[in-house]
Parts: sequence; C-alpha cells; structure tokens
Amino acid sequence: MSSPSPNTDPAFYLAGPTGSGKSAIALALAERIGQRAAIVNADAFQLYRGYEILSAAPSAEDRLRIPHRLYGELALTENCDAARFAKFARETIDQLAADGILPIVVGGSGLYLKSLTHGLAPTPPGDPALREKLDALSLDELVAWYEREDPNGAAATNLRNRRYVTRNLEITLLSGQPASVLKKEFAESAPSIRGVVIERDREDLYDRINRRTPAMFAEGVVDEIRALADIDISVTAEKAIGLSEIRAVIAGKLSEPEAIEQIQQATRRYAKRQGTWFRRETVFQTVCLLPTETPDSAADRILNLFPHLGQPSDF
Repeated sequence: MSSPSPNTDPAFYLAGPTGSGKSAIALALAERIGQRAAIVNADAFQLYRGYEILSAAPSAEDRLRIPHRLYGELALTENCDAARFAKFARETIDQLAADGILPIVVGGSGLYLKSLTHGLAPTPPGDPALREKLDALSLDELVAWYEREDPNGAAATNLRNRRYVTRNLEITLLSGQPASVLKKEFAESAPSIRGVVIERDREDLYDRINRRTPAMFAEGVVDEIRALADIDISVTAEKAIGLSEIRAVIAGKLSEPEAIEQIQQATRRYAKRQGTWFRRETVFQTVCLLPTETPDSAADRILNLFPHLGQPSDF
C-alpha cells in the first residue's frame, strides 16, 4: 500500500465491538512501531476515572509499556457527548502528530469515532436576542421548553446545568430541528483516513464477553462501584453497562451470578449493535480474526495491510 497523502488524517483507527480484543491489539501494534506511537482512547466510558474495571480500561502496566492518552480523563460527575470528545481527541491527535508520534485511536463507541473521523456538522452560532429571552427564564421553564422541543436530547442532558439546557434549546430553536439530531450530522461523507475494524465470529465474540464478565467481578468491580456511592454521577456516565446490576448486588437485590448473567446479556446486545454500526461504515478495512489468533498476529496482519505504519518517515 502506498504512503498516506498529505490530507490524510494523521491517526490510525482501530475499531470494533466490545470484547473483540482492540486494546490488546493496539498495544501489540504500538510496540511494533516503538517510541513513535501512542494509544488514544475512543471509548465513551474509559474516558472516566473510577470505571477502570467496569470499562475494562488498559491496566497500569500496559500504560507504562506505551503512552496512553484520554484514559481517565473525566470525572464521573462530568457529562460528555460526541462533540466534546471530538474536540479534545482532535487536539490530542494533532499534538502527537506534531511531535512525530503516530496516534493509534482505539475504541468501539461508533458515534464518538465517527464524530472524530467525519467531523460533526456545525451548530448555529448564538443569537443575542434569543439568548436574552432564554436568560430571563427560570431553569424549570427552560427545562420544560427543551423537553417539549427535544425529548430525546433532554433525556441525555444534565438538566441541572443551566448552560447545557440553554445552549441545546438555542440550537433547537435556531436550526429548526432537535439539537440531539443536529449533533449527529457529519461534516464529511468520505474522509481520508486509515483504520481497521476488528471482527470476530459471533460465537467467538460472545464467548469472550461471557468470560470477561465474571473476570470483572473477580478483579473487584463491586468494590469499585461501592466506592462511588457518594458521587453524583453524570447522565452520560450513568449509561455504563453493568452499573445498575452491580448497584443491585450492593443493595442485596441481585446475587452476583444473577448480575453476571444480566451483564453478559446486555453486553452481547451492545456488541451486536456495534457490529451493525461498523458494517455500515465504509472508511475502515475489516480484519476478521479467528479464535486462535493472538494480539501479536493481529498486529502483524494490520502492518501487512498498512506497511508504512512501521516506517519512521512515512506515517
């Protein structure tokens, strides 16, 4: 394969459903490239501090082997959306590239990844007259108005944060469409990027998910969530798979085996939705892995597809 053009995104993207082994493959790929590579997170929940076990974040040992960026970046009290993620991920990618380091972006959050690879469509600028009108309203009035105009967006917004509610309502009123819809429209249809989607046979993927969930309990995920009891977790962070089931274990409403089974089922369903998302995308090449393949062999296959990644002057 030829070298990337000057207009190509400087990052290399490694995507795929939860449980597919992306993190281990990214680490193996980065180690083959050496000190010129860093791993950048694109998982919505690995962005948070305090969810290390729940989100299957890379271990401290792995982070010592290769630089990792945007892991544990946010407090659990903070909300995040695709636009916010894309902004600080792009800043991280551009800084690494400027330093001669290849950013390997790894994650399975399809909307977050696409906001980064395709860019989100611009939202309308603020209107002083409308903003003056909105500022004169109480928070309760703003929330009620926003819930009428964009119920899906309101459900995903921290409605205690006046700034968030005001801006989302402003976008909705000025654009004539819900802010939650506008924020999922993209600036480019066919960007020049390099990347792969890791794909596994469904039985293999589900088996990996089923094995990972009890391992999470063995690693202490119940204690991890118990330690967060006094934290006002944001709307975004509340969506983490397994959080409600583990809370039910802590409250004595579920046994650990029951919770494990429910989390396995929820994770399999999520992986299925991720697979559907990535099959619709055409900017990534697909790498289908057998159950017997290792992260090292997967990294070798990726380097065969993109040999310039291993060349110091050419990524």
